[in-house]
Amino acid sequence: MLAIERKNEILATLQKEQRVLVTELSQRYNVTEETIRRDLEKLEKEGFVKKTYGGAVLNSNTNLDLPLRIREKNNQEEKEKIASRVADMIEEGDSLMLDASSTSLMIAKKLKKLKKLTVITNAVEVLIELSGQEGIKVISTGGVLRDASLSLVGKSAERTLENYNADIAIISCKGLDLKRGVTESNEEEAEIKRAMRRCATQTFLAMDSSKFNRASFVRTTDLKSGDTLVTDKLDEEWRRILIDKGIRLVTCGDE
Repeated sequence: MLAIERKNEILATLQKEQRVLVTELSQRYNVTEETIRRDLEKLEKEGFVKKTYGGAVLNSNTNLDLPLRIREKNNQEEKEKIASRVADMIEEGDSLMLDASSTSLMIAKKLKKLKKLTVITNAVEVLIELSGQEGIKVISTGGVLRDASLSLVGKSAERTLENYNADIAIISCKGLDLKRGVTESNEEEAEIKRAMRRCATQTFLAMDSSKFNRASFVRTTDLKSGDTLVTDKLDEEWRRILIDKGIRLVTCGDE
């Protein structure tokens, strides 16, 4: 296994379990403890982890932006269900704006069943996923490439979005908090999501239930009456609050 592959797997483990131990990682990857310590030192310098005695914990900073390849492995089953529900609500001929996230990539895969669709996106992975798909017109925003998220951001990407009027904007988030609203870890990503919302008739927020009661670095938007929230599960308190706000709720267990 290459060192970069091992580092990515360690980061994925941290994302899931929040902490790792040097001795356990050394045995798992059949390398010396000193090699694992060097891996953790590199991850600490990159801002992803904090070293502790005998191991490391995931950095909990609100502006932490894990690489897309790592986020794709987190809560996969829930995201798959959410993606299927979102795709079921899309009709032939719709025009969509789709942001750059692991959930959006799964949604793009489900959309391939449709025969006529227009997708405007700033996500490199979505562009690749839908390329060559007969009947699906794919429009790239252009812009500056963010390596961590494989997304296109910046003023040129925002200006491209403003040229279109879409039926639905499908966005994701890093957290949804009662006081802070919908939040994101990166300001440029938040600007793109705001632009998508402005340029679409409807907004779908697609997020797994781990994002509830979490606040990240940048406030993106508030959920408003008429918006649709698609998630895997929802507790009764959140259900009551969102219904009172006029939010359409779709959970994976709903018929």
